[in-house]
Amino acid sequence: MNLAIDIGNTSIALGGFEGDELKFVVRLSTDVTKTEDEYASKILNILSLHGVERKNVEGAIISSVVPPLNTIMKSAIKLAYSVEPLMVCPGIKTGIGILCDSPSSVGADLICSCVAANMLYSAPTLIIDIGTATKMIVTNKNGAFIGVSIIPGVMMGLKALANGTAQLPQVGLEAPATVIGKNTVDCMKSGIIFGHASMIDGMIDRINSEVGEKLPVIVTGGYASVIAPHCNHEMVVDEYLVLKGLNLIYLKNK
Repeated sequence: MNLAIDIGNTSIALGGFEGDELKFVVRLSTDVTKTEDEYASKILNILSLHGVERKNVEGAIISSVVPPLNTIMKSAIKLAYSVEPLMVCPGIKTGIGILCDSPSSVGADLICSCVAANMLYSAPTLIIDIGTATKMIVTNKNGAFIGVSIIPGVMMGLKALANGTAQLPQVGLEAPATVIGKNTVDCMKSGIIFGHASMIDGMIDRINSEVGEKLPVIVTGGYASVIAPHCNHEMVVDEYLVLKGLNLIYLKNK
């Protein structure tokens, strides 16, 4: 089994792959104060619930947008499973081009999404990653990354409403029955969910206009299933696109 680990700002997604097949996904809270021993212990315990024994893990690969955790997670995986994880970083073979002003600054998660979209779907593509931030990633006909738009995420907006005002409460992410809310909670839910979906629809139109064609849309990320059903554009939801890209990069480099 190969482990694909995506370290995000809010959570860490860990997928177990047998070849190309994703067997399970678990999530941990991102915590830069934890040590490699703590992460190793937690990962061992969680994966044991999925029947993963230490001897079953043959390799691992990590993408990260939280640099302080890079060394800690590498050490944790080596401690837990006695394998040396690969890191998605400059120099690793991905099979795609990165066509932007500073290729080395492109986030590892963006690269993984592009790899998976190129290999599993089509090119050119518009990938929308709805997570801590909402990222709209564009690939060209060769599958190369050509740029991204980064937008404050769903939970950022929700927390800003609740924390930045005196009377608005914390609310969940269930869509209300109507766009025009009749109470405070539904008013906030409408703005966050329908507003974010409308923003995505508008950005899709702008991106299509800029590239001069209608791009296929793939939606991924932790909040993909919450927002995508309320968008007007046709789109494919693949919540684990980054993990699949990680596994493809691992297979290319092992």
